[in-house]
Amino acid sequence: MDILLIAGLWLDGSAWDEVVPELTALGHRPVPLTLPGQGDGTTSVTLDDQLAAVVAAVDAAPGKPLVVGHSAASSLAWLAADARPEKVAKVALVGGFPVADGRAYADYFAIEGGAMPFPGWGPFEGADSADLNQETRHRFASAAIPVPEGVARGVVHLTDERRFGVPVVVVCPEFTPAQAQEWIAAGESPELARATHLEYVDLDSGHWPMATRPRDLARVLAEAASS
Repeated sequence: MDILLIAGLWLDGSAWDEVVPELTALGHRPVPLTLPGQGDGTTSVTLDDQLAAVVAAVDAAPGKPLVVGHSAASSLAWLAADARPEKVAKVALVGGFPVADGRAYADYFAIEGGAMPFPGWGPFEGADSADLNQETRHRFASAAIPVPEGVARGVVHLTDERRFGVPVVVVCPEFTPAQAQEWIAAGESPELARATHLEYVDLDSGHWPMATRPRDLARVLAEAASS
């Protein structure tokens, strides 16, 4: 199965470099996506531009792909299911939850010069980054790509309720499946609360398992694609 891989904020397709060969060895065709505004020097890119690139990758897949969204990109994966509910086989959300209709995509940190730069490790101390060593932290921060303002502050528009019938796997790295279920039950993810096929997978890592647990993450995604 084609597995489309969308990394979260400040990352491009290279974030999946250690996951790709593992998925290939497990018999799947991983397709890591580098979206508009991710390293091409443009800051005028919008959320719609990035979604169009994801939908184009869905359309280009020979069959029905598994669409994987990490962190904030969970919303992009879910938007793809909304845009192509008949074409997306399943959505896997790694360490993130889709934003509700009408909300900003990822307006979390200060905008500087038309983009949202990586804010440093302060906001991510604790469970998010506990498994990252200093070398990995330095490499991440050095390579971090500022997120165009039109992406970070872009408004999520969901239009097709058939998205709720697309199966969803919630991969739980820095939190547990029990916590995820509790948050959804409490109304913190209205979209997932309405999903009709929802499963949870525990993955004991920080927020960036593609860097710290690539083999285990690949196994989880391969199982999601095969089930």
